[in-house]
Amino acid sequence: MASMRDIKRRQASVQSTGQITKAMKLVSTVKLQKARTRAENTKPYFDGMYGTVASILARSTNIRHRYLKANEGKKKAVVVITSNRGLAGGYNSNIVKLIANNPEFSPENTVIYAVGRKGIEGLTRKGYKIEKDYSTCIDEPIYSDAMEISKDLLAAYADGEIGEIYLAYTFFKNTVSHIPTLKKLLPVDAGEYTISEEEKKIPMNFEPSEEEVLEMVIPKYVSSLIFGGLVEAVASENGARMTAMDSATSNAEELISDLSLKYNRARQSAITQELTEIIAGADAI
Repeated sequence: MASMRDIKRRQASVQSTGQITKAMKLVSTVKLQKARTRAENTKPYFDGMYGTVASILARSTNIRHRYLKANEGKKKAVVVITSNRGLAGGYNSNIVKLIANNPEFSPENTVIYAVGRKGIEGLTRKGYKIEKDYSTCIDEPIYSDAMEISKDLLAAYADGEIGEIYLAYTFFKNTVSHIPTLKKLLPVDAGEYTISEEEKKIPMNFEPSEEEVLEMVIPKYVSSLIFGGLVEAVASENGARMTAMDSATSNAEELISDLSLKYNRARQSAITQELTEIIAGADAI
């Protein structure tokens, strides 16, 4: 059995850790409330943008546009959104596994546009090439950050350096449920979008032309999806960290209780031994 001094030191160490995890939980809770509100407030815009593109593509099946067809690029680009910090349970590792365990994304045919240092660390160890690093924007993402990423991706796509563009992020369902999600951004597949029969009857008129409209709408659509992924990821990160720190705090409290019981048993054993020695000494005299 460990000595009382060792148990006391261990107990103090666990108490210190428990205070840290409790503080981190409170910080994450406050950040989660802000991030969740932001995600909920911005969701209607992204849904509206998605609906607009879906409506255009579903009623314009004869359009020939560079964003609607595959180019000669053989590599796939994946925008991977993780966090810059750990202590968030499986939040970061789930995104890394989403890419690494997918047979379509091998290190030979995939380049990574990374948002978050944890994703860079995990994918680099698995042999993936990090094409660009946008980790600074995940702390407080704004729409211009998504526009910058989108601009770089579309330029590489137009030059034929990459043939497909994907987005990997964590969808925020609720406080305890966060879903690793992979979406294909380009080339846009019109077959993925469906509209009702009534909507199909409504005529679609373009001004000045279909191609010029798509040239403006699709880049905004890509930027919107990326920004939506950033906002969802921030909410998911804080939710995951809050849950992880709550679990760590509970474990610390249980461990402190267990150590207190061991300390009391060790103290009782020491007292009993001292009494036995005193009684034995008195009998000898």
